[in-house]
Amino acid sequence: MRILLLTAYFPPDTGSAAHLFYELGTALAQRGHEVMVVTSLPSYHAQGELSKYRGKLLMKEWLDSIQTIRVFVPRLPRHIPVARGVWQMTCAVSLCLPSLCLRRADIVLIYSPPLPLGLTGWVLQTLRRTPFILNVQDLFPQSAIDLGILKSRPLIGFFESMERFVYRKATHITVHSPGNREHVLAKGAPPEKVTVIPNWVDTDFLKPGDKNNEFRKELGLEDKFVVSFAGILGYSQDLDIVLEAAHRLANYPEIVFLIVGEGVEKPRLQNKAQEMSLTNVLFLPMQPRHRYPLVIQASDVSLATLRAEVKTPVVPSKILSIMACGRPVIAAMELSGDAPKLVKEAQCGLVLPPGDAEGLTEAILKLYRERDLCEKMGMNGRRFVEQHMSLRVAVEKYEKLFWDLTNRC
Repeated sequence: MRILLLTAYFPPDTGSAAHLFYELGTALAQRGHEVMVVTSLPSYHAQGELSKYRGKLLMKEWLDSIQTIRVFVPRLPRHIPVARGVWQMTCAVSLCLPSLCLRRADIVLIYSPPLPLGLTGWVLQTLRRTPFILNVQDLFPQSAIDLGILKSRPLIGFFESMERFVYRKATHITVHSPGNREHVLAKGAPPEKVTVIPNWVDTDFLKPGDKNNEFRKELGLEDKFVVSFAGILGYSQDLDIVLEAAHRLANYPEIVFLIVGEGVEKPRLQNKAQEMSLTNVLFLPMQPRHRYPLVIQASDVSLATLRAEVKTPVVPSKILSIMACGRPVIAAMELSGDAPKLVKEAQCGLVLPPGDAEGLTEAILKLYRERDLCEKMGMNGRRFVEQHMSLRVAVEKYEKLFWDLTNRC
């Protein structure tokens, strides 16, 4: 089968969007499918040797067994809603043109956001008779509305209309949680064409390892109880409660906090930590992908935090990574969402309301004092992802869906 993946981000970009489709595409290619990717030139916290991409408008390369077509998309300020909306539309147009020039695919799988990529899928469906699946990750524009990033009523109306249109036109829609499915159905998508396929994690790449590894030793933390947050430091993530918890635990010199990553909030958080005189918090840069497992393995417990304004039932990908590495999760976010339900079902950690710094402090102390519970929760998480959220399970589900849709269309 010839499969086309459309995504705004792809390695060497970092983040869940890039790696989810890279892992899926690689696994599909290993199963004998011809996989093509149309994406933008690297920009989103890209790492590695990037000189070959500079000054290019269009380039083709092979990334492992995946034919990758990269196209230039103008970079616009991410913190300005209008600029971000223009970027999303520009991305859809830019990725559409090379997609039309490729040999016709049997099926197209699209990562959303950006939501307008769904329009690209509709164009391919209309002009090339290619069925397309919209993989809905973040519920845009609702996620931006909840955070107060998107306030303009005309823009909100525009994107909500686009959301309903794309959901109607998509051949099929996949979402990563039941709560996301309910949102998509509420926007008018027919129930029969919305399938829940949980996000996956490569359990061969992310797996339990020695806690006293090279990463911990490089930082001189061999005898410490390490609490980590690793990922994008953006508006959605509530790292303020992590700093507040660190302040409350200043009298526990054995407990050290690692905040690993980049994002628009990082300078503010670093300044705040300095103003609070926090000596038990270390800020580290985004790590290369091959070192990411070492970060989680070096941790005694890892955090996943979201602001109270985040009402959409998102399941942060970092939770699956933590589970795969056999470490307990402390999740501070809207308790009615799908992520706290997952943590409770897997019995792999503790959950608390968003913004609850006192609760976070107590949860960390509980696991600090009960190391057996810490280890038990970590192994519960590993067992759960192996059974339900491994890359192998996801690939089998997508492959079956591809065959069903292509035989029907």
